[in-house]
Amino acid sequence: MNNFVILPILVPLLTGIILIFVNKYTKASRVISLFSTILTVILSLILVNQVYQNGIQTLNLGDWNAPFGIVLVADMLASLLVTTGSIVVLACIIYSFKNIGKERERFFYYAAVQFLMVGVLGAFLTGDIFNLFVFFEVMLMASYVLIVHGGTKPQLRESIKYILVNVISSALFVIAVAYLYAVTGTVNMADLSAKISELGQPGIVTVISILFLVVFGLKGAIFPLFFWLPGSYNAPPTPITALFGALLTKVGVYSIIRTFTIIFYHDTGFTHSLIGILAGFTIVVGVIGAVAYWDVKQIIIYNILTAVGVILVGVATLTPTSLTGSIYYLIHDMIIKAALFLLVGAMIVITGTSNLKKMGGLINHHPYLGWMFFIATISLAGIPPFSGFVGKLLIVKGSLAAEHYVLVAAILISSLLVLYSVMKIFINGFWGEAKLRKDEEKGSTKGLLIPITLLLSLSIALGFGAEWFYPYISQAAQDLTDPSIYIQAVLKE
Repeated sequence: MNNFVILPILVPLLTGIILIFVNKYTKASRVISLFSTILTVILSLILVNQVYQNGIQTLNLGDWNAPFGIVLVADMLASLLVTTGSIVVLACIIYSFKNIGKERERFFYYAAVQFLMVGVLGAFLTGDIFNLFVFFEVMLMASYVLIVHGGTKPQLRESIKYILVNVISSALFVIAVAYLYAVTGTVNMADLSAKISELGQPGIVTVISILFLVVFGLKGAIFPLFFWLPGSYNAPPTPITALFGALLTKVGVYSIIRTFTIIFYHDTGFTHSLIGILAGFTIVVGVIGAVAYWDVKQIIIYNILTAVGVILVGVATLTPTSLTGSIYYLIHDMIIKAALFLLVGAMIVITGTSNLKKMGGLINHHPYLGWMFFIATISLAGIPPFSGFVGKLLIVKGSLAAEHYVLVAAILISSLLVLYSVMKIFINGFWGEAKLRKDEEKGSTKGLLIPITLLLSLSIALGFGAEWFYPYISQAAQDLTDPSIYIQAVLKE
């Protein structure tokens, strides 16, 4: 038992409650939110170290032992994602100080961000599939507030679709959990893994696993369940889009990784082959959208789909190497997507438009912004030695070993098209003759570059310092490839 496991959830929860009562005091809200998130980052880093040194950490709430009570489980995968998620939230909060606007700040903005953080980090840390649903709902309720925050017409229009899809998804989630409980008599993930292996994998469990794939596929926006994402993520202001793009879809992807390695791994010929097919189509749709659009936010939004597909290829392959690559790429993508959304947000602040055809020559007046975008571009595309390369290399290596040649081809071709889509922004937005004089610019980037620098520095470290990060990520993959480690840690068998 380790009471430390709950702190990354407890700190933002208490902070969110406090912020409700001080929401009219903008400076106080900023300070409380900033220091609370820094504290959460520090606690998350300590948790990663504890897991690395001592193995999986668990906390049985109310002193009810698993599988009968609610349990929080911090294995290396959960701990790394909690840390990455906290850093992304920290960067978006700092960016919000200069970008979100005081009217939004006064209307429970920082409280909603903290509650979103509770849902995201709770989903990573829970060891109970019903409580995964509970944390999903906490996350979604906060995201409902954030997606309409400010009340512009595009936000209100897209929020209807977003809420409708997620309400249906949540209903399916409850149904899936009910069926699983009816078959196994438990909702604890470790116990589910043990019980399903004892059942001999009857057909009903495979059907239930596909129902979970639909639920998490809607959350993670895999093909063909991505239709809600491009409009919904384009509507809110930049910091909210960055939070959604970096965190919300990744919770869906994490849930697929967790359930299809710990629980549903007995009929891989069907379930994981299906995940591989859907991953391939998700990559294709993502690159087509990214190449086709001239709206800078939409280009990055469609690149979310491509990344989701690449990560799931590693899950479909289900080798230690490919799973290590998927985890590496998941962490990389959370950081780099947040950085890219904040970068294009800064471009929109300067030009007053998201239409790439109306931009140009920004590097003349904003060289630091321009070269940061260039670094983010080559990292996203997987150019060595940046962080995107390491994850993709491991996924490709693992997929080749499993003879998944079509999926490998999809990843390699998509890398070129992803590079083209984001280089299109760099060449048309930053290069060439400046379309705006310095005195004609619509806004200032003052204060916006600090959080972007934080995220890019971390991304660069993840690439150049791969040898230092690899043991942590390899340990996370080992826990997934050998479910007995997770089962023993939770059930104390």
